[in-house]
Order: sequence, then C-alpha cells, then structure tokens
Amino acid sequence: MSTVFQLSNASLERDGLPVLVNVSWTVDSAQRWIVLGPNGAGKTSLLELIAAWETPSSGTAVVLGDDVGSADTDWLRPRVGLASSGMAKRIPATETVEQAVITAAIAAAESRGEAFEEIDVRRTRRVLAEWKLDSVAHRPFGSLSEGETKRAQIARSIMTDPELLLLDEPVAALDLGSREEVMQMLGAFASNPSAPAIVMVTHHVEEIPRGFTHVLLMRKGTVVAQGPMEEMLTSAHLSTTFGVTVDVSNENGRFWARARL
Repeated sequence: MSTVFQLSNASLERDGLPVLVNVSWTVDSAQRWIVLGPNGAGKTSLLELIAAWETPSSGTAVVLGDDVGSADTDWLRPRVGLASSGMAKRIPATETVEQAVITAAIAAAESRGEAFEEIDVRRTRRVLAEWKLDSVAHRPFGSLSEGETKRAQIARSIMTDPELLLLDEPVAALDLGSREEVMQMLGAFASNPSAPAIVMVTHHVEEIPRGFTHVLLMRKGTVVAQGPMEEMLTSAHLSTTFGVTVDVSNENGRFWARARL
C-alpha cells in the first residue's frame, strides 16, 4: 500500500472567498473514499484540486508524488481519472460513445481524426463491455439515457488505467433502477484489489456503494471527520455535517439516513 495523495493544510480561495480551509488528508492506494457533505461544502472543488485543475492558495497538495503547485499538469492529469458532469458537457453530442471514451487517451474532449494506437482501441472496447456500453458504442453520445451517460463518464475515466479515480456524484439524478445498477457496478469495481484508489463525491448517504472503506465529511470547506466508514459515518458526525439531527442505519453494508426536523 502506497500514498496516492496527501493534502497538508490545503486551502483554496476564489475571488477572495474561502472554498477549502486547511484540509489535511492522506489517501493510500488500497483505500476507497467517499466525500460526503451538503451542497456548497467544497466537495467538487476538493476533487478539482486533487485532479490538478486547481492550485492551493496555501498549504500543499502532493498527488502521485508531484506537488500540484509546481507539477507538469500535462504529465499528471492523464494519470488521474475524473468522471464528472462538467467533463461530460465538454463532449460533443455528435461524438459516438466509443469516441467519447477513447479520446481520454489524448486528454481531449473530442476526436479530430486522430489515429489511435491498437492498445487504446482494445482498452476502450474492454471498458465499454465492462460498463455495459458495448451495445451503444456507435450511438451519438448525446442520445444516451442519463444512466448510460453516467456509465460512459466512468468508462472514460478508467480507460487510461489511472492510478487514481475521482468520481463526482456518479449516480446523481438517476432513477431508482438506474442508480442501483450503477452502484452495483461501482461496488464490484471498488472491491476489486486491482482497482486504483477511488474518491467518490456525494451528498446522499444512500448513494454510497458497497466496497468503499473510508469517508471524509465536509461542511463549509472544512473537514468535520475522516476515517474508516464504520467509525465515522455516525448519527453524531452526520448531524454536525448537515446541520440537522440525523439518524443513520447500516443494513448489510448499505447506509441510510433520515433527518429529524
């Protein structure tokens, strides 16, 4: 087990306003983390910092051995898989699903007639099959259902066999059936010892798949608690995180929460 990234008192400001405040956090290669908190907690900004799309205003962020503040991002970013709705919006609706996934090999959002290497073609077909997208590989990306789009985002993020996988609300806005299908697939992927370190953002406890090991709870840009899931995902910690009284239950490895207003 090796350290994948380490944040030390990392803060981030935008337009003079604090977004992240003194975040210290270390993630190892065998860990699968959930980042949980309300809207505006800084969860997505935290992912962008780890993915080297942001630079800390103070403190340090060392990702895959490189300091984000001074690293060559063209070298670092392809080693970090990022699945987010923001990335999906950059992909033209007319791209085929296969093109939307294979262009991750060149860190581009669209194809421009490039000739891809055979290894990239094989990887693309492998992940399309793994995420049940092989049957829609030649359809336009813009024609996919919400569930298919979410799976395509994940397939693209793992196509390059990244050393770190970042998932920003991968089941948000899905209907119950689609949500459970994607969560089941994510749980199986997270439980595979050969999978990379994973960090997944959500603000719903019921969206935590099985197979995830640790949780980081955030509120207003600060860390409320962090550590092993079973120890940290408690009613007391969630009540502090969301600012309301919350009851938490665990049923066969799935967590549920209900607020008492």
